[in-house]
Amino acid sequence: MKKTYNCKLIRKEELCPGIFDFEIECPEMAQAAKTGQFLHITCGGSTFLRRPISICDTTDTTLRFCFQVKGEGTKELSLREVGDMIDVMGPLGHGFETVPGEKTVVIGGGIGTFPLLKLARETDSAVFLGFRTKELVVMEDDFKAASGNVTVCTDDGTYGYNGFAIAAMGEYLLENKVDRIFCCGPTPMLKAVKQIAEYRDIPCQLSLEQRMGCGIGACLTCVCETKDEGMGKYKQVCSCGPVFDSKEVVL
Repeated sequence: MKKTYNCKLIRKEELCPGIFDFEIECPEMAQAAKTGQFLHITCGGSTFLRRPISICDTTDTTLRFCFQVKGEGTKELSLREVGDMIDVMGPLGHGFETVPGEKTVVIGGGIGTFPLLKLARETDSAVFLGFRTKELVVMEDDFKAASGNVTVCTDDGTYGYNGFAIAAMGEYLLENKVDRIFCCGPTPMLKAVKQIAEYRDIPCQLSLEQRMGCGIGACLTCVCETKDEGMGKYKQVCSCGPVFDSKEVVL
């Protein structure tokens, strides 16, 4: 059974309307966390089920996570103030698997960019970040501090690369050899990255987002379809993922 911790909120910032950046203090959990894992957080108020939120980054003593207010749970969480204690279970799940010395691509879309910051800092990566419009671009400076090759894309062309992050990545792949691709974002982005990676025979890992109940594999709320047969066809994202090999999952 994973441990729970009562963690102090030491920093809070609203990056743009409805998107919050929290940093909590918990040395034991921070030192155990691997890139791509998540936290299962008690939001407070009238919401009883925990909410799964990806780990954005860590130090030796703290964990950073970012989230968008989407319902009552995340709304309650957004009301927490610096100094408050937050009940957190973690770190949970199977994260990204990296190989030292590889040249990689990190690509994310919207709130799917958040789990990729720690990954960008720990790998030699070209980073592609996609947002709908300029007003929704967040954490650009953080990623540029983590990687020397960051392309920010907006769907409507109001900032950075004019178009989808997928297109910018595609142009990069035409001229650069890549050993591995990492992706987190909305399902259409995951599908497109999976197709490109498999067409080019580039190993690829995808971080999936699913609704979760327990967060530890004891329920069947968060299953995803894989290419396995029989009883193993559907796997729990919380325990087997959230990161999967792109060739393993059906999207």
